[in-house]
Amino acid sequence: MSKEEAAEVLSIEGREVRVTHPDKPYFSKQTKLSKLDVVRYYMSVAPGALTGIQDRPIVLKRFVNGAEGEAFYQKRAPSDLPSWLRTVTLSFPSGRTAEEVVVDQAAGLAWIVNLGCLELHPHPVRSADLDHPDELRVDLDPGPGVSWIDVRRVALEVKSLLEELGLRGWPKTSGSRGMHVNVRIQPRWTFSEVRRAALALSRAVERRVPELASSKWWKEERHGVFLDYNQNAKDRTTCSAYSVRPLPDARVSTPLHWHEVPDCEPADFTVLTVPNRFAEIGDPHAEINNAPGSLEQLLELAAKDEAAGLGDAPWPPHFRKMEGEAPRVAPSRAKSAAKKTPRTKMPLVVVANSPNKDAALAGLERWKSKHAEVAGLLAVDDVLVDSMRGTSSTWTRIRVNLRHVPEELRPAQETPDPDDDPTREWRSTRAAKRPAKKGA
Repeated sequence: MSKEEAAEVLSIEGREVRVTHPDKPYFSKQTKLSKLDVVRYYMSVAPGALTGIQDRPIVLKRFVNGAEGEAFYQKRAPSDLPSWLRTVTLSFPSGRTAEEVVVDQAAGLAWIVNLGCLELHPHPVRSADLDHPDELRVDLDPGPGVSWIDVRRVALEVKSLLEELGLRGWPKTSGSRGMHVNVRIQPRWTFSEVRRAALALSRAVERRVPELASSKWWKEERHGVFLDYNQNAKDRTTCSAYSVRPLPDARVSTPLHWHEVPDCEPADFTVLTVPNRFAEIGDPHAEINNAPGSLEQLLELAAKDEAAGLGDAPWPPHFRKMEGEAPRVAPSRAKSAAKKTPRTKMPLVVVANSPNKDAALAGLERWKSKHAEVAGLLAVDDVLVDSMRGTSSTWTRIRVNLRHVPEELRPAQETPDPDDDPTREWRSTRAAKRPAKKGA
C-alpha cells in the first residue's frame, strides 16, 4: 500500500470506519494535530457530540486541507455513503431539495469527521418533522473589541429572561469569541414563528441592557453583543456542542453549566483539554432533551412589539422578501421616506477579501500601516470583519468605516489587498443574465 493510500481502520460499536490519510496535519501552527487525532477527539466525547446532532440532518462543512485551509459547505450526502448511514430530504427557501446525512451513532460521527468535518452543523429539526424546529438558538456575536466579560453578562441576561418566560437555556462557548444558548422547544411552531420568537427575545435583551446588547441586523447600527435572531431562519445552521473550530489552538464549542459562565474562558476549552473535562464531569447538556418548553410567552412578547410599531427585522440576504419586512437595505444606503432624498452614506471602504481570515487580517494591518494617521482615528467598532457565506464557500470581508476621520483625510477606495472574493465570478455571471431594465 502506497503512502497516499495509507489508512487506519477503526472498529466503533461494531462498525468499521476507514480513516484516510490519518497522519495528515489538520492543525500545524500553535497546536499540532493530525486528522486521526481529531477523529479520536470526537470519539472521546461522542455521547456529548451526538446529543447535539442525533436524528438531525447535518450540513457537511468540510476542511479537506485541515483547519488552515479553505472550507466549503456540502448539503448533499456523498455518493459513497455507507449503507448504515441514513439521509432525509430537506427543502430550502430557494425551492431546491437535497438529501442530507443524518448521524445517529459514533461510527457515523467518525465517518463525517474523516471527510474533513471539523465543525458539526445540524439543522434544528428532527428527521420525522422537518418543518417544525425543536430548538431555538440564541447566538451571541460580539462586535470588534467587545470584551468576553460583556458576552458573559449578556448570556446571563438571556438566562434570566428565558426563566421568566418558562424556558431553560443551555449555554456553551461558540469556540470563537461568542457564546450560544440553546433552548429545547416543543416542535409545534414553524421556522418563521421560531425566528419571530428569537427576534422578540433579542429585542427584549437589548431593552434590558442597551449598553451591552444589540438586536440590529446591519453592522453599522450595532454595538456590543449582537443577538443573531436570523440563526433561526430555515436553512441556517450553527456549530453544535463539542465542535472543533479552525483556530490555531484547536478550540472547542463547549457545553457549560450556568454556574460556570461567570468565570469561564473560551481558550480553556480545546481538543487537548475537553476530553479530560468530559471524562471527569460528563456532559453538562446531557439532559437537554428532557423538558422541551413552549414559545407562547415569547410569541406574546413579539405581538406586543408589533402592536407598538416594531415590525419584522431584515432576513438573511439570500431569502426572498418577506411579508411585513422593511426594505432590505442598510440604513446608510436607504432613502428617506419623508423627504425622498438620499440619506447620508456611511463612508465605508473595503480593505480585504479572502477565503483565509488570517490573510484578510494581514491585509487590514497593511492598510493601517499605509494609512497610519487614519488608523489612529478609528474607533474599535469602525473595523467591520464580515464572515461571508456563499452557496458552498466562505470568505472574510474586512471594511473600515471612516466616520470618525475628517473628510480631507479619508483615503479613497482602493483595490482590496488581498482581493479574493470566491463569489465574484458567480455574481458577474448572474448579473449578465438579468434582463435589462425598461428605458435603460
